[in-house]
Amino acid sequence: MALWLGHESPVTTHQYVEADLAMKGQAFAKLHEPSTTLKRYRAPDGLIGLPKTL
Repeated sequence: MALWLGHESPVTTHQYVEADLAMKGQAFAKLHEPSTTLKRYRAPDGLIGLPKTL
């Protein structure tokens, strides 16, 4: 599991095993919506036309 989560040691993932529902609830209570708005990416025309040139 440590490698899957990107940790170099299983010791660092031990905290995930010990987290109970109360701890998870406290963590979720601290979350909030980001204040930024999401913008859709618009590729430049040159990039959109690239496959036609191949």
